[in-house]
Amino acid sequence: MALFTREHTYKSERIHEGHIINLRVDYLRNQEGKQVIRELVEHNGGVTICCKPDANSIVLIKQYRYSVDELLYELPAGRIEKGEEPMPAARRELTEETGYSAKNWRELSRVYTAPGFCNEMLYMYEATDVTLSEQSLDDDEEAEVIVMSLKDAWQLVLDGKIRDAKTVAGLGLLMNPA
Repeated sequence: MALFTREHTYKSERIHEGHIINLRVDYLRNQEGKQVIRELVEHNGGVTICCKPDANSIVLIKQYRYSVDELLYELPAGRIEKGEEPMPAARRELTEETGYSAKNWRELSRVYTAPGFCNEMLYMYEATDVTLSEQSLDDDEEAEVIVMSLKDAWQLVLDGKIRDAKTVAGLGLLMNPA
C-alpha cells in the first residue's frame, strides 16, 4: 500500500496568507515514486461552546453566513488567535458572542472540521453556572442570541433546520452523554 505521509512531501508552496486562513499546495511522492498534489487550508483552530443557562436549556446564535448565503442557528464559536490557548479563547468567544460568562467549564471533545483539506481542530466545551452581561461582537459580526430547550434544539437538527456541523456535533454530545 502506497501511503502519502508528511515525510513524502518534497515541495510545499504557500499560495495565500490571510487573516483567517492560509492556503498551501504540497507535492508528495510515495515509496513507488507516484506523485500527488495536496491542497491544504491551514487554520489556527477554533472553539465551540455548549452554554447551558440551566440543565435543560442551550444558548444558540442566529447569524447570516456569507459563504452559504443563509441565516444559520449555531452554537457560539470562534477562532483561536495565534498564540492563544483553547480555554481562554472559549471564555472570550462566549462572552463576545452571547454576553454570557460561565464559572464551570468541561471539555467535551476535539474534532477536525474537514480533514480532507483542512487542518482546523475545534475544541468543544460545555459551559454551566452562567451569568448574563452584555454581548460585544466584533465589527464584522451580527448575531441574535437565542435560548431554547435542549430538546427543541435537537429537534431542529432532526428536522434539518440546524445544519452547521459543529452545532450538530455539540448538541449530539449533550443529547447522548457518555
